[in-house]
Amino acid sequence: MVGVSLGQQSSGDARWIAGPLERGPFGGAKRMGRPRFQIDAFRCPHCGDLELFTRQQLS
Repeated sequence: MVGVSLGQQSSGDARWIAGPLERGPFGGAKRMGRPRFQIDAFRCPHCGDLELFTRQQLS
């Protein structure tokens, strides 16, 4: 399972968090201790196809 987290205190950058989604006691996603990766998006200028990649692990 894949999850994308923007978080309430986020700067607006999407991050990919590996593993299944687990919910905390208030319904939010549990993210502590899980590796996070920056998401890069590339769009084809001809057909508009959008592809997402993770390349860099964030601290």
